[in-house]
Amino acid sequence: MKQQEITKASVEELRTQAANFAEQIEKMKLTHAVAPLENPLQIRHARRTFARLKTELTKREAQA
Repeated sequence: MKQQEITKASVEELRTQAANFAEQIEKMKLTHAVAPLENPLQIRHARRTFARLKTELTKREAQA
């Protein structure tokens, strides 16, 4: 997700996306532990997107 998409999304959408990315990260880590992923940088990108989502959620909760 791009930062613009994150800032335009509603709080509920952000929570849903964060949960999806957390699940996706766990699956990729387990898969990578058993057999190497074709592109291990996917884990890094997912982690960073998850962090962006959580940062935006925290920012919005602080404003409310």
